[in-house]
Amino acid sequence: MEENLIALEAVLGPLDQPLVRARSGEEAMKAMLRQDFAVVLLDVLMPGMDGFETAANIKRLDQTKDVPIILLTGTDADSDYAYRGYAIGAADFLTKPFDPWLLRTKVNVFLEMHRKNHRLEARTEMLADRVAELERTVERLRKRGAGG
Repeated sequence: MEENLIALEAVLGPLDQPLVRARSGEEAMKAMLRQDFAVVLLDVLMPGMDGFETAANIKRLDQTKDVPIILLTGTDADSDYAYRGYAIGAADFLTKPFDPWLLRTKVNVFLEMHRKNHRLEARTEMLADRVAELERTVERLRKRGAGG
């Protein structure tokens, strides 16, 4: 619902991160295949694919399986919603109305993990380049030693 999207944008705005709106599970899946996400917030009740189906599809794809998902639902939710959410791989589950500070804090934790993962990947790549350079140097030295 439009008012829910506006409310989420207002709550998450102070994090100063790009937000991507999706009005359905299908839209969410398309967006996730086009770009990298630090975290996904899914309403359990969405048109077309519901939040559970969307989360399950996200977790099935290699490209998106590691993206944490926070499921959101109304206060009249079934008691098994949380169980179903965690069973399909959701990282967290919040019932509306949620505390804006709590949601912002949870999202910020996933943003920080995402940033750290990217730094780790960059360092790993840099180390791999250094190892390859050292291996080439060792090979050149072996060839000189064998020829001399």
